[in-house]
Amino acid sequence: MDKSILLEVLKSVKYPGFTRDIVSFGLVQNVVLSARTVAIHLSLTTADPNVPVLLKAEIERVLLATGEFDSVVVEVALQQPKKQPPSAPNAGTNRIPGVRHVVAVASGKGGVGKSTFAVNLACAIEQILAGSGRPERVGILDCDIYGPSIPLMLGVDQRPVVEAEKIIPEANFGVRIMSMGLLIDEETPVVWRGPMISNAINQFIHQVNWGELDVLVVDLPPGTGDAHLSLAQNIALDGAIIVTTPQPAAFTVARRGALMFGKVNVPLLGVVENMSYLEDAKGKRQYLFGQGGGIRTAKDLHVDLLGEIPLDQNIREGGDTGVPIVVGQPECKSAQAIFAIAGKILDKLSRS
Repeated sequence: MDKSILLEVLKSVKYPGFTRDIVSFGLVQNVVLSARTVAIHLSLTTADPNVPVLLKAEIERVLLATGEFDSVVVEVALQQPKKQPPSAPNAGTNRIPGVRHVVAVASGKGGVGKSTFAVNLACAIEQILAGSGRPERVGILDCDIYGPSIPLMLGVDQRPVVEAEKIIPEANFGVRIMSMGLLIDEETPVVWRGPMISNAINQFIHQVNWGELDVLVVDLPPGTGDAHLSLAQNIALDGAIIVTTPQPAAFTVARRGALMFGKVNVPLLGVVENMSYLEDAKGKRQYLFGQGGGIRTAKDLHVDLLGEIPLDQNIREGGDTGVPIVVGQPECKSAQAIFAIAGKILDKLSRS
């Protein structure tokens, strides 16, 4: 077995508590092969004494199971993490009552169709789960305080009610919705500083009765800022999805924004390339925004490219009319691309 194949085998070893593997995390420092013996050198930074033990046992198990080795040696260089000041960001450990998985949708910059994708993703997941006998088990949280667009895209404009000091989210197409856009008038601008943004996010997390959900999709504003840190610090995120378009102006910023999740210990589920191409009636594709930005971003981040969504006027029209394309035209190519991405995400969540 050569080194490249061995590293592929080691990708089945997940870091305890995360969906990412030890190879993509960069923990494997060296591999030494000698006849039917292999030595794996890891470098870990953790204060949990159980982590090295668990990783050593799992590495030995998967490598011996290949039948290629009689002996597996795992050496761990362990470093204690530096103590963080009280204000330093750390991944949240709180779970939202009744919510099984929380997934953030983010982008480095605006204009890449992130919110439109988040809405269609939530609706696609709801339809998949409804088909398996679990209807109305999906929610979407609009964390774009300054420019909330989720209510428009889902055709909801009613103000939510409050029961027992908890906000009851509105719903449409089987998806429960919470957004600042449901709490303020259309003509009222939100002129808030950072602490007020953080307080609003905390209220959406802790003062909304989401009920029983399998998946809560969180639409984050572009870039990295108060909303992102507030979310990551206050609840346990099961992963983040990065949305980009093919051109360098988008994917270079998306890659930089994605690195923020690593700093707060949130695993990346993968990259979605939006507006990948325009397909005419004869099936000929035009790459209006260039080509390959999504796969390049995924490779740089050591994650999967979850899918490519074509540029489609029907997607835009669905957002404007409040009927997402996966609901209004589920058989079209664009909708099918989103359903495929939703299926991959559900599969990743089931294995986390």
